[in-house]
Amino acid sequence: MGNVNWKDLFANRDRRQYPELVIPLANAPAPDPYAEKKPVSDEEDESNFSLDRASCQEKGTALVPSYITTATLTLEALRAEVENDIATSGHDTVYDRTLPDVSLPNADRSTRVRVRVTDLETDSPDIPPPKRKAKVINRAIQDIGMGRYQYELFVLCGFGWVADNLWLQGVALTLTPLSMEFGVSETHSRFATCALFVGLIVGASFWGIASDAIGRRPAFNMTLFLCGAFGLAAGGGSSWVGVCALYACLGLGVGGNLPVDAAVFLECLPPNSASILTGLATWWSIGTLIASMLAWAYIPNFSCESYENCTKANNWGWRYFVLTLGAITFAMFLCRFLLFTLYESPKFLVSRGRQDEAVAAVHGIARRNKTNTWLTEDVLNEIGGHAEENSKQGLSTVDIFKRSFERFSYQQVAPLFATKRLAISTILIWFCWTTIGMGYTLFNAFLPQYLSANSTTYETYRNYAITAVCGIPGPLVAWYTVELPYVGRKGTMAFSTLVTGVLLFCFTASKDPNIQLLCSALESFFQMAMYGVLYAYTPEVFPAPNRGTGTGIASCLNRIAGLMAPIIGVYASTNPVAPIYASGALILASFVAMVLLPIETRGKQALYSARPVIQEFGFQMLQQQ
Repeated sequence: MGNVNWKDLFANRDRRQYPELVIPLANAPAPDPYAEKKPVSDEEDESNFSLDRASCQEKGTALVPSYITTATLTLEALRAEVENDIATSGHDTVYDRTLPDVSLPNADRSTRVRVRVTDLETDSPDIPPPKRKAKVINRAIQDIGMGRYQYELFVLCGFGWVADNLWLQGVALTLTPLSMEFGVSETHSRFATCALFVGLIVGASFWGIASDAIGRRPAFNMTLFLCGAFGLAAGGGSSWVGVCALYACLGLGVGGNLPVDAAVFLECLPPNSASILTGLATWWSIGTLIASMLAWAYIPNFSCESYENCTKANNWGWRYFVLTLGAITFAMFLCRFLLFTLYESPKFLVSRGRQDEAVAAVHGIARRNKTNTWLTEDVLNEIGGHAEENSKQGLSTVDIFKRSFERFSYQQVAPLFATKRLAISTILIWFCWTTIGMGYTLFNAFLPQYLSANSTTYETYRNYAITAVCGIPGPLVAWYTVELPYVGRKGTMAFSTLVTGVLLFCFTASKDPNIQLLCSALESFFQMAMYGVLYAYTPEVFPAPNRGTGTGIASCLNRIAGLMAPIIGVYASTNPVAPIYASGALILASFVAMVLLPIETRGKQALYSARPVIQEFGFQMLQQQ
C-alpha cells in the first residue's frame, strides 16, 4: 500500500534510497554457471550457420571465463558477466530497446550474436555504459528474487488482461440490442466491432512506443484510465455513430493494456521466474467470463423484445452492461493508482540518465520484498562509468521513436530471411497470425449473434457464459502439454488448432441450441490453448537481435486481419453462416502452416534467454487476441 500522490499518475521522481538494505557485493549470491561451457568453433563453415546455432548463442553457449563462477561476487566477475550477457544475447534485446546500440569490436550486424566472451575486452569502450548498467540492474533484480512486490504486480497487471477481453467480448455482446435501438441491421451493427479494432490498432502502436518515451508508469496508469472513462461515456451514447466513436476511443486504451503491462511486469521479474507470464493469460479468460455473466444478468432482463417500438426507455440492458464494465475498469484503475506504489522501470530510468532514481526503484522493490540488495550507485559507476560522464549516452524521445520505426526497416526485416529454415519459419508464423487474426474475429466477435439465431435472448447469453467458462482451462492444459516429449509446442499448437477448425464447421451442422453450445464450448477450450501456445512459440523461433521486428510485424498483420473481419462479415455474403465457414477454413489453413513449421522450441530456452523471449513478446504480441 502506498501513499496517494496524484502527481504520480504522470511521473515518478522518487529518489529515496534505503542504505539499511544494502549489503556488500561480496555477500551477494555467486553467479550460476548459466552458460554451457562449450566453446564455439571458429572454424565452423559460415555457410552452414543455421538457426539452431543462433539459438545456442542466444542461450549463452559461449566460453565463460572461470572467474565468473567464483565463490563470491566481485566487481571483476560482475563486469565479466555483464559483458558475456551482452555478447550472447545480441545487440537489441528487449531490455535495451531504449538504450543505444552496441557495436562489438570488429563485429558487423550479422556476426554480433556469434562473438564469444573471450573475444571481448572487459573494458571495451564500444559497449555503451547505459547498456552495461541495464545488465547490472537485471542481475540485481534476479538476486532480489520473487516476492510480495511481484505478486501484487501480477494481480494488477492481470487487470490489464481482464480489461482487454472484457471489452472485446463486451462490444460483441451489445451488437444485437444496439441494432434494435438505433435501427441498424444486425449485419451492419458489426461495424461497432470494426470501430473498436481501429482504436486497438492505434492504441497498441502508440502506447508501446510511448512507454519507451515517457516511461512505463504513466502509460501503465493511463491505459486503464482511458478504458474506464470512455467505457462509462459509451454507456450514455445517444446515437449509433456516437457509440461507435466512443468504442473507438475506448480501443485506444484497451490496445495499450497488454504491451505496457507486459513491459511493467516482466522488467521487475527475476529471470528464473519469467514463466509466470503464462499465468497472466488466465486473466484474459476471466475477462471473458465477467463480460458474459454480466451480459446474461442485464441484457435479457432489460432489453427490447423486438425491433418494433424499441427505444432508449425500454432498452437499458446494454447500457447497464456497458456502464458496469466501465465502472469495473475504472475501479481497477483506482486499485492500481491508490493501493499500489509502482516503481518506474529501473532500466528505463538508466536510459534517461536518472541513475539515482533507478537505484531507488531497485531499493524499493527489495524493501517491499523484505530482503536486501547489493546495488548502489557506486557499483553502477564502476561497471558503466559515472552518470555525469555518460549523460549523453541516453536516447532522446525523438531517437526512441525513430528506433521504434526502424524495427520495420529493410535492414531489420532482411535477417529474418537469412537462411532457408528461418525464412520458412518467418513466413509460416506470419501466415498463422494473419489467418487466425481474421478467423478468430469472424467467429468470436459475432458469436452472440450466431447463438441468438436459434435461441431465446436468455438462452443466448446463458450459453455464451458457459462457453466463456469452458475456455479458462485451455491455456492451463496447454502450459503442461507444451513440455511433454514428442508433443511440445508444435504438437500442442497444431492439435488444438485442428480441433478448433473442425468444431467451427460442426457448429454450423445443426440448429439445435444444445449442439451449438457443445461445439462453441469445446471450441473455446481448444482455441484458448491454441492462442496460448502461439503466444509463446512465436518469439522463441525468432533470433534475439530481430525478435522485436518479427513479432511486431506478426502483431500488425494480426490486427489488420482482425479489422478486416467485420467488413468481410458485412459484405461477403448474405448467408448468415458464411463467416463461420470462412473462419473454420482460415483456422484449418493455419493448422497446415503449423504442421509445416520446421522448428520445435521445446526445451531450447535457457535461463538467461527465457526472459527476453517472453518479455519481447509481451511487448509486441500479447496485445493480440
